Amino acid sequence: MNGLFDLPSDLQNTYLGLVGLHLREALLPVLAGLLVALPVAQLCVRLRWLYAPVLGVTTVLYAIPSLAFFVVLIDYTGQTETTVMIPLAVYSLVVLVPAVVDGVRSVPPETLDAATAMGLGPVRRYLTVQLPIAVPAILAGLRVATASSISLVSVGMLIGNQGGLGNLLNDGMTYQQPRLVWLSVLGTAGLAVVADAVLVAVRLLLTPWMPRGTRTTPPVAQDPAARQEAAR
Repeated sequence: MNGLFDLPSDLQNTYLGLVGLHLREALLPVLAGLLVALPVAQLCVRLRWLYAPVLGVTTVLYAIPSLAFFVVLIDYTGQTETTVMIPLAVYSLVVLVPAVVDGVRSVPPETLDAATAMGLGPVRRYLTVQLPIAVPAILAGLRVATASSISLVSVGMLIGNQGGLGNLLNDGMTYQQPRLVWLSVLGTAGLAVVADAVLVAVRLLLTPWMPRGTRTTPPVAQDPAARQEAAR
């Protein structure tokens, strides 16, 4: 292990420092995307005609290569973390908006009627009834958006040392050091796995009413002969 995490001086950072940079550049855009997706999705639920155009715009933006985004943004934000995080926040919308919309639409009408009968206005009904019930769908979208963002941060190496662990990938190929390449690839994959596990734990914490495992079918329901015997 001695020397495994020694990094070239041009990175001007430690391995743990790059991990922190990678997480910051990956998670803040997802959080920003969620804050934008929540009100936009509510508008799409209330105005159904709006959903298709919004989904079309987010899909078109997702199709724009990140390098093209960087070229446009560098003139305004320079070679900074912001230049990396803005495209990642935009990309997250293509996942988060449909996730929130589907989650909110899954709320039973009778539940909304009961909330309205209790005197809850649209905003309180959205925050206290619809969003809590939509948590599983929202977290499912967050898991996809987070994993995608963690992987895309590495593209930031194209505009300088703003790619987190992706900087190691660039230096590994430049200096022909496979050790740096493996540190980059395994580190990025490890962060994605840990982040996904944390989101699963959050879902379990916020949705105690959901089943925690696969419910097996009782033996009587599995075997036709057993069902006949039980009927007798």
